[in-house]
Amino acid sequence: MLIYNVTINIDESVHEKWLSWMRDKHIPDMLATKKFTEAKMAKVLVEEEMGGVTYSIQYTTKNRETLESYYQEDAERLRNDGLRLFADKFVAFRTELEVIKTF
Repeated sequence: MLIYNVTINIDESVHEKWLSWMRDKHIPDMLATKKFTEAKMAKVLVEEEMGGVTYSIQYTTKNRETLESYYQEDAERLRNDGLRLFADKFVAFRTELEVIKTF
């Protein structure tokens, strides 16, 4: 099992609009690809020097092949939605995590 983690710092001027869009549109769209079995959204409690509000969104997928399929078939379209709406109001970085064991 893999976790596709997206960490996003969003400008406070669009924070509420972005948060609604994430909950009501983007995360449901990600899950609708059928490439992720669940999503978790967490607020990062450490304050950033650059300001804004930071979140970690973790999408669980069953294997590397499924994640690669997301990259090839869906990633560009779904990322462009956010860029179109929030352009220069956020920074994001993505990491892939391999789940070793759940306790």
